[in-house]
Amino acid sequence: MYKTFAKLNNIKKHISRLFFCTDGKLKKYALYYLLIFFLCITCCLTGCGKRPPADQTPQMDTSPDFFIRVLLLKDTSKAVITSSNNLNIISDTGEGKKYNSKLNITIFNNQLKINNDIFTGKKFEVKTSSPNIFSINDQSYRGYLKLIIDPEKNTFSVINIVPLEPYLTGVIGAEMPDYWEPQALKAQAVAARTYCLYIKKRFGTSRDYDMRKSQANQVYKGINAESKQVWDAVNETKGMVLTCRQTDGSENIFPTYYSSTCGGHTEDSKNVFGDDFPALKGVPCQYCKNVAKPKYYFWHSVKFDHKTVTEKLMSRYNSLEKLKDIVDIVIKKQTVYTNFTRVTAVELIGVNGKTDWLRAEDFRLAIDPSGRKIKSTIFKLTKEDDGWLFQSGRGFGHAVGMCQCGAQAIARQGADFKRILEYYYPGSKIIDVYNNN
Repeated sequence: MYKTFAKLNNIKKHISRLFFCTDGKLKKYALYYLLIFFLCITCCLTGCGKRPPADQTPQMDTSPDFFIRVLLLKDTSKAVITSSNNLNIISDTGEGKKYNSKLNITIFNNQLKINNDIFTGKKFEVKTSSPNIFSINDQSYRGYLKLIIDPEKNTFSVINIVPLEPYLTGVIGAEMPDYWEPQALKAQAVAARTYCLYIKKRFGTSRDYDMRKSQANQVYKGINAESKQVWDAVNETKGMVLTCRQTDGSENIFPTYYSSTCGGHTEDSKNVFGDDFPALKGVPCQYCKNVAKPKYYFWHSVKFDHKTVTEKLMSRYNSLEKLKDIVDIVIKKQTVYTNFTRVTAVELIGVNGKTDWLRAEDFRLAIDPSGRKIKSTIFKLTKEDDGWLFQSGRGFGHAVGMCQCGAQAIARQGADFKRILEYYYPGSKIIDVYNNN
């Protein structure tokens, strides 16, 4: 008890020294200190985080063409779903039940157990009433859910069914800092909207989902990524997508790729992903160096040992097993710029003399799936006794389409989002997708 009182007296002395002179008068800046102190207390009591979610989820009555199916969980055996309202379960067999605000979901013998009930269906919808907000494993989303059982694995997948514009509010703040320039956020919104609809159209018809929630497509964090700035960017570009001339002569949407930091020049999509669109030709970018963190614009050397490189590549690409063991890697193709070169293809040489090749982007992500060690394909590759050294690295990401740090720099100069998009997607046009169907 004595020690506690001593500590309190100590704190009292420190506060007195902060606000009062030795003669008992208030110090010159005491009122400023007091103001800051009360602001901090108010912030702690009321919260300083992102604003709470909007009361309603818009577009819940929109056409199915504008609902996005996002894969949240794959091959899982359990999940917890909560909502502030009742949760309604409907299976493909017609079974249904209404629950209070929490569902504990597990699977056994290809049957879904929800709380204490067993369901025999294979596909389930989980819906709640307005504002159509729920949480799964403590992550909040809008719209509703689908649960799909995989009978071969005795697991299930969880898919978020969400309208296009609310989906984007969970993407923009995850892909770009929401305190960046409004025009950069708007450019991001248009690019993300176009990319999403393109992937949905191209791949969604052959699978149960349109988009993954990760960088495999574009990062989606649901309500946790929302903010006023993000909602403004989405609402002020509502329905805007980019189109360009296709190889068949038609005008249509295209995969509006984007990445963090191009390093000085964006790259032709054909060299990175193999697809060829007029609006995805590389352009010079002197902008991103003014925004990107130094560790992303120029990245440190990284080394991978021989065993790791061989195992990673062969586990990702079964066709490489014919090489038996990779003994050498040779740069096969590269794009040469004024101050640097970007590797676009590598040749792999096996111990048995057989060879194969990979696009450089596939190569780097096979060895480093995180993309945070080999940050780009701008590097010099050196063979050492026990592995390979990636050095003189520059940029962060695949560098096709919009450079996000470049977009921020251009927005700082006063350009609007349309000019940013015109620059990074040359020859593209903006249309309203809701009025062009």
